[in-house]
Amino acid sequence: MWTKDMFGVEKPIIALLHLDPLTDDPAFCGDMEKVIDDAERDLIALQEGGVDGILIANEFSLPYQPVANIATISAMAYLIGAIREKIKIPFGVNIVKNPIATIELGAAVGASFGRSCFSGAYMGEYGLYFSNNGEAIRRRKALGVENMKLLFKVNPEADTYLVDRDIQTVAKSIMSGGFADGLCVSGAAAGEEPDDGNLRRVYDVASEKGVPVFCNTGCNHKNVREKLRFSDGVCVGTAFKKDGVLTEHVDSERVKEFMSIVKDVRRSL
Repeated sequence: MWTKDMFGVEKPIIALLHLDPLTDDPAFCGDMEKVIDDAERDLIALQEGGVDGILIANEFSLPYQPVANIATISAMAYLIGAIREKIKIPFGVNIVKNPIATIELGAAVGASFGRSCFSGAYMGEYGLYFSNNGEAIRRRKALGVENMKLLFKVNPEADTYLVDRDIQTVAKSIMSGGFADGLCVSGAAAGEEPDDGNLRRVYDVASEKGVPVFCNTGCNHKNVREKLRFSDGVCVGTAFKKDGVLTEHVDSERVKEFMSIVKDVRRSL
């Protein structure tokens, strides 16, 4: 799989680098340099802890917008440029709920991958959400970044499909065009683990196509062994924070403990 080529290991661990509120966000602290300093501190802690990749996301740009403002995109680009030399492992980007902007930002900063809702129609607390898979794939090509891998969310956290569909059917549909580089299976919200049955069912159909599956939310020290049984990697955010609290900053010791378990799993492969 391409994951081994990119990350250099089987079953890579992609750590979420959650950014503080940005310039256009209601909770912005008023000091972009502090936001950069916090991001750099978390980045260093994650890398020292031994993760395999970094996904930079505007997690705290609350409330989320269906179309991100230029201010948000610009702030993320500025921040990534400021810490770029400190990034020592493959990194990706995610502008929450904004797949096209995610691709455009990734192209601008040289990201190796992007994660978003690149397909599907959903509803939730932020209203109705309609993605445009055809536009996303064409935008990636137009920008000349076909090598940027796209991780498709099969079931975005906190939202549901407008029409109830079996998760295997959704996964097969996403993969039918051959443009999904990876599938992400989520829980009901950030920090909540996906149903093991859903994860396994997506893993079963994706394995036939050679498409990697990631446990997208809720993986922690207690369940990582089980999650890695039916996934090709995991995206981890909350479990790496101090005391396992989403709004805290990264605790490098928690990262090291988690990665020690992962290395033990890899030895048994």
